[in-house]
Amino acid sequence: MRLTFLMTASIALVIGTSAAAEFTKVDSEAQFVSLISGKELRRPFVKLEVSPEGEISGIGAAWAVSGNWTWREGYFCRDLFWGGDALGYNCQEVQAKDNRIKFTSDKGAGDSAEFRLK
Repeated sequence: MRLTFLMTASIALVIGTSAAAEFTKVDSEAQFVSLISGKELRRPFVKLEVSPEGEISGIGAAWAVSGNWTWREGYFCRDLFWGGDALGYNCQEVQAKDNRIKFTSDKGAGDSAEFRLK
């Protein structure tokens, strides 16, 4: 259960310009870094920091979250630990709209998680 919750919650970020606007794919590492720099990714029971230097830290449902990330071939690729359990490596499509970011696992073919940027 914990694994499923965090995989879904694990890093979905959205930023755009209008409430009616569609999510737009984030294509470059530079664009991604500009979205997350100085921000916290939030959703219920989850607060994460994704640093421009490639580190992930925070808390999810009262358990520590840690890991690292790289940008590869247009995808956010992360290796994540939650409460000491390895969630594994996964490359995710990133989309943004307004103050939101969305991560979709398995290069856009899997589950999605959406976060507010605060």
